Amino acid sequence: MIFHIDETARWKPLIDHSRRTGLTIASTNGTFDIVHAGHIRLLRAARAQGDLLVVGLNSDRSVKAYKSEKRPIVPQQERAEIIAAMRYVDMVLIFDEPESARFVRELQPDVHVKDSTYGYDLLEAPIVAEYGGKIHLIDKDDRSTTNIIKKVIEIYRDDPACL
Repeated sequence: MIFHIDETARWKPLIDHSRRTGLTIASTNGTFDIVHAGHIRLLRAARAQGDLLVVGLNSDRSVKAYKSEKRPIVPQQERAEIIAAMRYVDMVLIFDEPESARFVRELQPDVHVKDSTYGYDLLEAPIVAEYGGKIHLIDKDDRSTTNIIKKVIEIYRDDPACL
């Protein structure tokens, strides 16, 4: 299931029903531009923290605001479809802000999962603490979309036949 965060009337009742039935809601968020093994490992670890996994996905507009006007490579609807198709993921919520504060505040997951790069001082920590949720950090995977892009440029820069 894919929703925009503003479609509260569509996604919130599903989350509320899950909570009433005793399910634990886990979340994580990111751009998920060029999906790689690090993303899969994050999603698997996040799902292990709850019965349902909701993934916050940065919209194209938010990616441009915090990364670069040249990003994302893959448009938001395609990124959302890819993430939603993964077996670990139950719902994708697309948000327009450069940071995930609104996503976490509105969803209020029982557990919010991030990689250890951010540490416990991450942006979402005070929001999660306000409503009694918890933060779960996983070991940072050294894979990144930025590194994939750099490698492609390095390998194919001087090979016009591949472009």
